[in-house]
Amino acid sequence: MGARDLDDSPSAPAGGGDPSVFDLSVRDFERVRRIILGLAGIDLSPSKQNMVYSRLSRRLRARNEESFESYLDRLERDSRFAQEERQEFVNSLTTNLTSFFREPHHFAVLADFLRQSPAGAPQRIWCAAASTGEEPYSIAMTAIEALGEDCAVKILATDIDTQVLASAGRGVYGGQATTRTCGDQRLRRFFLRGTGPNDGMVRVRPEVARRIEFAQLNLQEAQWPLLARFGAPLDAVFCRNVMIYFNRATQHEVLRRIAAALRPGGLLFAGHSENFTDCREWFALRGRTVYERL
Repeated sequence: MGARDLDDSPSAPAGGGDPSVFDLSVRDFERVRRIILGLAGIDLSPSKQNMVYSRLSRRLRARNEESFESYLDRLERDSRFAQEERQEFVNSLTTNLTSFFREPHHFAVLADFLRQSPAGAPQRIWCAAASTGEEPYSIAMTAIEALGEDCAVKILATDIDTQVLASAGRGVYGGQATTRTCGDQRLRRFFLRGTGPNDGMVRVRPEVARRIEFAQLNLQEAQWPLLARFGAPLDAVFCRNVMIYFNRATQHEVLRRIAAALRPGGLLFAGHSENFTDCREWFALRGRTVYERL
């Protein structure tokens, strides 16, 4: 999860007789806020009405709905419709802005942490907001650079949004943007260049991609069985720019469960605008937005 550049003004377009334009009333907007809070723990700001209109109006058109009210009624009361549409609703309202080696100081800390681990010991890292894949691939590249091609590092990369996970699994990116964020040396070492119709694109090499397991996970779920299957306790968790979308109670509960999954001495990497110093019973600040499990 990240941030998109959106108009956050409080009003939403009115129909004005145009059947392709919908009215998003205050009541409808508050229903959307309540539903997404229950489904994904996302506490939408009251300023996000235009964002909600922009994204969900596409779903109304896709489902041939006449109004937000009818769409939300079906989402809450029609079990078959809800089963089909709930994930699309969540996908529409989650945000995704990421890049390779974003907040680069984190990857320097991770490299040092991995080098200090016992030689040959398996390292398990969870990327809890994988988005389109740049973050978990950056973790994998860092591990290879720090420990070599034969390192025993495994990465679980999860996200609530199934669409971005599908993109992440493909591992295909624009070549120019990847060069800017990774540099020429990493581009040559860790990517394959596209040819023909794929000219200008790059794909993550199989030796990087094979270290990563992509899977859908909602941090609001009562259980995280994926972590048990992956192999807890974990050595490090990247949960960056996620907590900013949760209210304080949800933040505290998610952090408690992350702490339970991390081994003592393991690291939690947070986003640049997140501060977890009120969770001193579990974490101690080790560096800039890096916390150590006590």
